[in-house]
Amino acid sequence: MNFDHTILSLIVFTPLVGAAVLALLPEREGSKLHAAAALVVTLLTFFFTLHLPTYFRYGVSGFQFEQNSVWINSPAIRYHLGVDGLSMWLVVLAGLLAPLGVLASWKAVATRTKLFYTLFLLQQVAMLGIFVSLDLFLYYGFWELSLIPMALLIAAFGRTENRRKAGVKFFLYAFIPSALLLVAMLWLYTKTGTFDFPVLAALAAKGQLATSHHALWLCSLAFLAAFAVKVPVFPLHGWLSDAVQEAPTAAVMVLAGKLGLYSILRFSFGIFPAESHYIAPLLIALGAIGIVYGALLAWVQNDLKKLAAFSTLSHVSFIVLGIFSFTILGINGGVYQILNESLIGAALFILLGLLYERYGSYDMRDYGGLATKHPWMVTMFVVTGLAAVGLPMLNGFVGEFLILAGTMQSVATHHILWTVVGTTGVIFSAAYMLTLIQKVFYGKLGVRSTEVAGFDLNAREHVELWPLAILFLVMGVASPFWIKAIDPFATSASGQVQHLISAPKHLEMETYVPATTQEVR
Repeated sequence: MNFDHTILSLIVFTPLVGAAVLALLPEREGSKLHAAAALVVTLLTFFFTLHLPTYFRYGVSGFQFEQNSVWINSPAIRYHLGVDGLSMWLVVLAGLLAPLGVLASWKAVATRTKLFYTLFLLQQVAMLGIFVSLDLFLYYGFWELSLIPMALLIAAFGRTENRRKAGVKFFLYAFIPSALLLVAMLWLYTKTGTFDFPVLAALAAKGQLATSHHALWLCSLAFLAAFAVKVPVFPLHGWLSDAVQEAPTAAVMVLAGKLGLYSILRFSFGIFPAESHYIAPLLIALGAIGIVYGALLAWVQNDLKKLAAFSTLSHVSFIVLGIFSFTILGINGGVYQILNESLIGAALFILLGLLYERYGSYDMRDYGGLATKHPWMVTMFVVTGLAAVGLPMLNGFVGEFLILAGTMQSVATHHILWTVVGTTGVIFSAAYMLTLIQKVFYGKLGVRSTEVAGFDLNAREHVELWPLAILFLVMGVASPFWIKAIDPFATSASGQVQHLISAPKHLEMETYVPATTQEVR
């Protein structure tokens, strides 16, 4: 059977059906029924995502596996799904992280398992829907859906009494800019008569989105603000530390980076290329500052979750630096680093969660001398730390190298200065990651190290971590396998901006007439 025209719907709605089934299953104290059911659903979803790289036409630009049909006639909303080199690997990534998140929660979540795994699967639906939606209204529905399960997971399953505050803080930070995003989408619809992204991108390439450049500029800022908060871009990271501290491991693995960065690349760059290029110098500067700021704050933390939160800020800022260079190397490196950062971050949060399960503390000062007790755990910490700092042969090196090389070629103002500033983040990241490993595993014995009889990785934990460790190496030495899918998107995005730079000032365009939609396609 040929699943090419239905596979995306199958991927998105399998976890939705799973969430509905889980909600109907009875909950019994001590039962692993919901965890086992969630694991089956997420593994099945991951299996479906593997259809995409297997049958993807590499080296071809444009969307594949498309489904495009009328959903609502008035307003004109379409059920339009599709993936390209930007989104295809992100769908596979989301599929991979979900079963690992279930395994990471196997012991950590012992009560209200029905609620936890139902919310977790709904979050999975939202993420997958965001990556494959090509209609702005459909995309916005999934975007809003992604806020609710995450906020509830933080508020209901956080580890301290601060969890409700952290959940509300995350929700408000994400929801308020999303309201501006909705207004901007509706304004675009009034000007063009369509929510269909390929049509809007084609109009943007011809300069036919609107006659008012000031209004278009404000619209682009509304899009960018909503996405930048979700990344988060410095200094819009106020929610990050509290949310990471409180969120359970499975939730924090998907909390930062992917959705906001993908949305910038897809919608800000696709619909507002000229406006995105105009604001690129500011975003390059904020990216470089965020790299150093996050790394320095991570370096001075004693709380392991706070260290991981500011490390995340530093790493996503690296990606912001790369994609706003608008060079092929920079965008290739930025997209590739989204995958790398997600995998490295997932491994780090899993490992921190395992320490907490054994010792009940995230305070680095409680640890020390654990290397003799946990030889496998320290091995995984070292491999993850080396991938995070960009050791050659591991995946973090490839993304960082491409980003720095691409940013050096950027036409943005002071790009060399900000590239040099950003490069120092590599040194600082090595400092805080190696400090973490030294204090926890090789330092002076802390309180928890002597009072609690910890144990090394068990079989389930090996299953969680070894796929990630293997990917660190494979993606470090065989990066062209991933880049060959990403490169057509990077070439197209960079070429469009270069054309805008070299072309004369855009002509004043007429308002788009909806009847010409098919002609634009």
